[in-house]
Amino acid sequence: MSVLGTPWVAAAVARVMQGLAAVTLDMVARRRGMTVPEFAGNTDDITIPTSIAPARAVVYRPAGQDPCPPVHVNFHGGGFVMRGVRLDDPLCRYLAAEAEVVVVNVDYVVAPQHPFPAPPRQAFEVVRWVAEHGAEHGWNGGRLTVGGQSAGGGLAAAVARQALEQGGPPIALQVLHYPPLDLATPAGDKRSTIDKPMLRPWMGEVFDSAYVPDRRARTDRLVSPANPADTADLTGIAPALVLTAAFDRLRAEGERYAQRLRQAGALVEHRDVPQADHGYDMNDADKARQTYAVIARRVRQATRPSTPIPDQREPPRTAPGLPALGHLRCREP
Repeated sequence: MSVLGTPWVAAAVARVMQGLAAVTLDMVARRRGMTVPEFAGNTDDITIPTSIAPARAVVYRPAGQDPCPPVHVNFHGGGFVMRGVRLDDPLCRYLAAEAEVVVVNVDYVVAPQHPFPAPPRQAFEVVRWVAEHGAEHGWNGGRLTVGGQSAGGGLAAAVARQALEQGGPPIALQVLHYPPLDLATPAGDKRSTIDKPMLRPWMGEVFDSAYVPDRRARTDRLVSPANPADTADLTGIAPALVLTAAFDRLRAEGERYAQRLRQAGALVEHRDVPQADHGYDMNDADKARQTYAVIARRVRQATRPSTPIPDQREPPRTAPGLPALGHLRCREP
C-alpha cells in the first residue's frame, strides 16, 4: 500500500478529483449525450427524503401508453467519490424508451464527505421510497428494478442485499454493470489481460480508502459480497444480470459474484463484454448500444414477464413475493 491508501491522504486526493470532475462534467456529458441521440428524453427532477441526506434524482418518463409503468432505479459510477448523475443520461434515456420504464437516476451522497456505510444505506432508503410512492409520482412501485454502473453497480448489489435481509421491497431484477464487489482485496492485486487498463492501482487506493477508511470494514457484505469472507446464504435475493468487461481489473470479482448468485438460483445472465475495459460505454457508442439493449430486454422481461424476450441464455427468474402486475395504481393527475 502506498501513501495514497492512508485515509486522510485519500480523502484529500478525492476532494481534488471531485473538483476536477466538476470542471469537465459538462463537456463529458455533452459528448455522452450523442450515444443515443434519437431518444430525446422526458425528464423532471425530484428530491427523495432519506435519513442520510435528501437525494436529488432525475426522473425519465417513457412515451408509451402504460398509465402506470414499471420503475427502474439507477445509480451512477464514480468510485463512490465522484458525483456524475448526468453521465448515465444515455442509458436512462435508452431504458425509458426501449424498456418502457420510468427511470429514477439518483444523485446519491459520496465519500469522503459521506463515507461507508452512508451511500448504501441511502441507496436502500431511496429504493424503498420509490417502491412506496409510485402512486403519487406516476410509476408502479410493485414492478421495480435496480441497477448501476461501476460503483453504482456495487450500490445496486448492496440494495438487493438489504432488501433480502429486511424482507423487501421486492426487486424484480438487479443490474450489475462492471461493479466493484471486493474492496477487501487490494487494488494492486487485481489483474487485467492488457498492460494499461483504465483502472490504475492508485485510483483503487484512493477510492477504496476514501470510501471505507477502516480497512477492517472492507469485508462488509455491503462492500465486498464477492470476497470469500461473505458466506451468507443468498437464496431469495433479487434475480441478477451481471455484466463484466474482458479487460477490466474488476472482471474477476464480477465473475465470482455471478457464480455465487448462480449457486443461489438468482443469476438470470452473466455476460462478459469482449474487447472492453472498465467504463467502455463512455467511449464506445457501438458497444454501449449493444449492452444497453441487453439491459433493456432484461428489465422489460423482468417487469413484464409475459413479454417474449430474444437472446435468452438462461430461464428467467422472478423475485420472491413480486406483486402481480398492476398491483399498484397510479393516481390520476
